[in-house]
Amino acid sequence: MKHPISATCLEVPVHSVAVIVQPGFAPFEFGLACEAFGLDRSDDGIPNFDFRICAAEPGLVPSNLGFSITVDRDLSAAEDADLVVVTPVQKEQWRQIDTRIAGVVRRAAERNAWLLSVCSGSFVLAAAGVLDGRSATTHWRYADTMARMYPEVTVDPDVLYVQDGKIITSAGTAAGLDACLHLLRQEIGAEAANIVARRMVVAPQRDGGQAQFIAKPIPEAASLSLAPVTDWMLQNLRRDLTVEQLAARAHMSPRTFARRFRADMGTTPAAWLNRQRVLHAQRLLEQTDLGLDRIADECGFGSAAVLRQNFARTLDTTPTAYRARFACVPASASAA
Repeated sequence: MKHPISATCLEVPVHSVAVIVQPGFAPFEFGLACEAFGLDRSDDGIPNFDFRICAAEPGLVPSNLGFSITVDRDLSAAEDADLVVVTPVQKEQWRQIDTRIAGVVRRAAERNAWLLSVCSGSFVLAAAGVLDGRSATTHWRYADTMARMYPEVTVDPDVLYVQDGKIITSAGTAAGLDACLHLLRQEIGAEAANIVARRMVVAPQRDGGQAQFIAKPIPEAASLSLAPVTDWMLQNLRRDLTVEQLAARAHMSPRTFARRFRADMGTTPAAWLNRQRVLHAQRLLEQTDLGLDRIADECGFGSAAVLRQNFARTLDTTPTAYRARFACVPASASAA
């Protein structure tokens, strides 16, 4: 049973978000941060953020596409922000990162604020030293350069985004939006983040572990047969689903199905199915008062112990802690 989200049931404080704009900024990546954190969605029950745009030198800041924007606030706007977003920087700047911005990033990490970089913005985080000893990613075209420049950082070129503690680095362009939605799920809950995704008309969930580069980004017509299979998987999360069963529904051999699934979805059938089960568990924890054993059964985990294990591995928290933070069950809701 689904229930409407309300601002009172989320009980999540309004967080402040500062987006740092640098000369030569990429408009799309800057815009997605504005879209994810800057819009008023209170009519959907989504808490607003204290949204700030700042620059080392306020005034006209040129983009990489021949136009400029006016930024009124300096970097002091980021000094107490709960989340600092760093947009991409041009190649010419990678070895000359603005020390003022690096300082803001370093201090944000020291006070345990969230840090999120999009695409080559990760070079700013690396220059500030906050990625030393951590895992991170960037656009796949720049991953080798980043690994050579910063050997203390474990660079993963094959994923959409990486979260290490409270630092999230993402790959290029649309992967930045996936990273923003990933952070929103942790701050406002899965269902509220899904509402944001629906408003933006994007998929609510692409795992960070999915491949950021797929050799055939436009699937062959034959692979459209996977859509009915994934829909069926979502409708049958409680069942013990095997690759052999799924391949039979797709009229493929298990080997062909597994290969086609990874090519189209960027991950394995088992990993995709497990993430959908965790997402369903999140929704049930938020919207119902079902016990953990019942939720585990509904999601296909079988037992509360297995549910807890998958929750901890995927979200680094427990079902009980997640429910305590995001529970949104109206007083009239029944266990059914």
